[in-house]
Amino acid sequence: MTEIQERLFALQDPAYRDFTAPLLPNLPRETIIGVRTPALRRLAKELKQEGKAGEFLGLLPHAFFEENGLHAALLCIEKDFARCLEELERFLPHIDNWATCDGLNPDCFKKHHGELIKRVPAWLASTHTYTIRFGVGVLMNHFLDGDFRPEYLDWVAAIRSEEYYVNMMRAWFFATALAKQYEAAYPFLLQRRLDRWTHNKAIQKAVESYRITLKQKADLKLLRWKKDR
Repeated sequence: MTEIQERLFALQDPAYRDFTAPLLPNLPRETIIGVRTPALRRLAKELKQEGKAGEFLGLLPHAFFEENGLHAALLCIEKDFARCLEELERFLPHIDNWATCDGLNPDCFKKHHGELIKRVPAWLASTHTYTIRFGVGVLMNHFLDGDFRPEYLDWVAAIRSEEYYVNMMRAWFFATALAKQYEAAYPFLLQRRLDRWTHNKAIQKAVESYRITLKQKADLKLLRWKKDR
């Protein structure tokens, strides 16, 4: 067992492991230690201060879910955008679950939107489930406000996948787009630009949102796509 693994097991919470395991059905239970996210973030800061972050980032693939979570936490606090992006590209192919993927949102991204958006099309075009999910998440987290462009909706609508974790993120993206850019996003539902499952899931999530008005919710409910008879 490596030093980092020993430190992770020292933070183990068996009850949290039992709670987490069912949420990650594609991961073998024995690869989940049971470490809470705040503890992972504290350990990431400790490794950074100790000068051990670089060595750990070079150890891919990891054996445990929490090692991937720690890897993501280290990338989230990396201040050098170029280095962060380089390490991110190395890490993405090794992500094997939605939780690690969704926890990967580096702070340095906020100040580098111009450079960041250039990388998104390649992520969306990937054949790797969690690389696609990550790319959609980047658009959702960083490009639905001041730096929004209508073409980003086209990018996500154009994705065709049978993967649940890809389409759930696409639905989440469009639900968020309806909350932030309603006039631009609504026609995609009206014109059925998405596959039926993603279309309906986006409406469901939007209707559940407090950021959508009652009038908008009523209009969206009328667009639910029933099974073809």
